[in-house]
Amino acid sequence: MEENKIVFDHVRKEFPGVVALKDISFSIKKGEVHALLGENGAGKSTLLNILHGVFTATSGEILLDGKPANYSSPYEAIEKGVIKVHQEVQVVENLNVAQNIALGFERTKAGLLDYKDINARVDAILQDLGCSFKSIDSVSGLGVGDLQMMAIAKSLYHNADVISLDEPTSALSTTEIEKLFDIVRDLKKKGLTIIFISHKLDEIFEIADRITILRDGEYVGTKVIKETSKPELIRMMVGRDVSEYAVRLQPSCVDHSKVVFEARNLRGKTFRDISFKVYKGEILGFAGLVGARRTEVMRAIFGADPLYEGEIYVNGQRVINKSPEDALAHGIGLISEDRKREGFIPSMSNCMNMNMAVLKQFQKKGFLNFNGLVDNFNKFAESVHLNIRNPEHLTKNLSGGNQQKVIVAKWLATNVDILIFDEPTKGVDVGAKSEIYKLMEEFVARGKTIIMVSSEMTEVIGMSDRIIIMREGNITGELTDKSEFEGEIILAHAMEESER
Repeated sequence: MEENKIVFDHVRKEFPGVVALKDISFSIKKGEVHALLGENGAGKSTLLNILHGVFTATSGEILLDGKPANYSSPYEAIEKGVIKVHQEVQVVENLNVAQNIALGFERTKAGLLDYKDINARVDAILQDLGCSFKSIDSVSGLGVGDLQMMAIAKSLYHNADVISLDEPTSALSTTEIEKLFDIVRDLKKKGLTIIFISHKLDEIFEIADRITILRDGEYVGTKVIKETSKPELIRMMVGRDVSEYAVRLQPSCVDHSKVVFEARNLRGKTFRDISFKVYKGEILGFAGLVGARRTEVMRAIFGADPLYEGEIYVNGQRVINKSPEDALAHGIGLISEDRKREGFIPSMSNCMNMNMAVLKQFQKKGFLNFNGLVDNFNKFAESVHLNIRNPEHLTKNLSGGNQQKVIVAKWLATNVDILIFDEPTKGVDVGAKSEIYKLMEEFVARGKTIIMVSSEMTEVIGMSDRIIIMREGNITGELTDKSEFEGEIILAHAMEESER
């Protein structure tokens, strides 16, 4: 009987106002490749962060070889042979390969750094991994695949016993993925335990022995890969009744005769070949998993990030948005997913934050008309049902839901026709969610249009008139028939190399 290498025993993690993990219990066997699967926000990263000493569990414990492994820091975890290879490998550019690998754990001889020994050990590991670069090479000349190999070499240098691979193939070519998987299989043969996080089901079925599914911070189940199927795993990931969540209360008011926005072959730093249309009165949902690059597309449309290629049309006229000011002039607004950094100014009042985008309307000869600002605040605070309508109240002291209302009101005040909503209900309670959904419906009922990016499956399904699905910077599916608005179908598009 295979022995357990890692046991998660009733692990719970609470953050202020949020329970990220609820009573997680399962085990990982020694010398297996164990995959973790779940939607965005399922709790995978939080669980691994506890294992690797980034967070401390609120309750419960983790056992490694039958002994408590509740590490207080990543450094302590590394010392115990529990090492994480991050999705984006961080390096110190002015150090060579060996120096990056040994950083913080350098061997000394007579009080001096023993680079001869370090280089010899690193070169032996690199050779064993089949790497084309050497210990003394500069990291600045390494590609993404080589950096991934270097990160694995670093794990072996530190005598890793457990290695976590977090979306390791996200930026790798097919050849590089094959090489990585060969190395993973070799590490498994040597008795190392591998935790593999990926949204790519094909990869999981190729490399994993068993798979554990998390959903909404809870343990759903563990399956032997040979005894399960992709549809079964997707069903386990979704596992919810959409009717209990986001629901449209008003009939759809899409006018398919009027295309108000069109993107043609957009290409940016992390996305390519993005083309879609949006109709008057439509809520167009954008779905996808971590790394889909939906936010990046929206920021480029809004002029917040550069657009390398492609064309944007508003009401049939080509527009160029080199800045958010340009986008606003063309009737496009963006409610960022990071509302605390990009949605409002913490030091400012509700009144000033709500009027931020229309201040010029209340300026005359260099002076602000404060009475006009307050009147405008009262008007739009009422329209979004803001609970605290004190214009002097600091926005930062509001609840998450009311902060979002202030931001929505800010854009309503600009009279934009197209509003990009990036994670509209992120970090707000259930009651506030329903109010924001109502505001969205009121907005499109007035002939306006919403492009909604959401990682909440129920939100996308419940609020969208049409759904576009992205994966790794590409559009992989488009759903126009409400009968197709199912979590399983959306996830299948988000996790497979399908084309619309």
